[in-house]
Amino acid sequence: SPTTKYLYGVTSGNNTFVAGGETGNIVRSTDNGSSWDNVTSPTNQKITGITFGNNTFVASAQSGRIVRSTDNGSSFNYATDPTNEHLYAVTFGNNTFVAVGGATTGNIVRSTDNGSTFDNATYPTTSFLYGVTFGNNTFVAVGATTSILRSTDNGSSWDNVSTSAQVLNAVTFGNNTFVAVGRNGHIVRSTDNGSSFENVTSPTGERLYAVTFGNNTFVAVGNSGNIVRSTDNGTTWDNVTSPTAESLKGVGFLE
Repeated sequence: SPTTKYLYGVTSGNNTFVAGGETGNIVRSTDNGSSWDNVTSPTNQKITGITFGNNTFVASAQSGRIVRSTDNGSSFNYATDPTNEHLYAVTFGNNTFVAVGGATTGNIVRSTDNGSTFDNATYPTTSFLYGVTFGNNTFVAVGATTSILRSTDNGSSWDNVSTSAQVLNAVTFGNNTFVAVGRNGHIVRSTDNGSSFENVTSPTGERLYAVTFGNNTFVAVGNSGNIVRSTDNGTTWDNVTSPTAESLKGVGFLE
């Protein structure tokens, strides 16, 4: 790695991995993650989320900062955003970018012009939101005080759909299933398009920070290098031998 800074989010697109983290640090890899280079970042705010859509990388950061790249992650510029609240996660679906977060209150913003400008969405919670994903024409967001929200109108408005016994840090979608992970190894899943969620037995009590899907497999990562995976659509999970004891804050899959 070309940086000693903590990295909190990673995504892939156009055969390129891009990760972001402390003090606005951005790195990218064009050789399947074998080597990485620093990218000039316009922000010094901590980047905690990053996604890809419509040939555009978009990263969300603290203090409401959003940056975007339309040249395959080679350079980034500020987007216009309506909030000073921290933005912890961002996703893409149906030509819409959605970012979620909170510092003094929960916040959801969305963009329908390829990440150039963002507007506030209507949402029913003041809880901080830490994760967001898209699947089956549905956005799902998760966060503090057990909130699980969803939107079926491209992120314009949101409803509370379920609760969780623990704070949830991240959510992903695959095989018509939403999976969210959080504190104390907590894992929940939904097979009815995010209308309801059920608890899943977790093999770890460590906090899980991120989850992704690829090759019919869900993989989640967290504290102390913890890695868990599911090959049966999130129904059961097993520990995976990890090469590190460092906390893992992000995970992605390259098609």
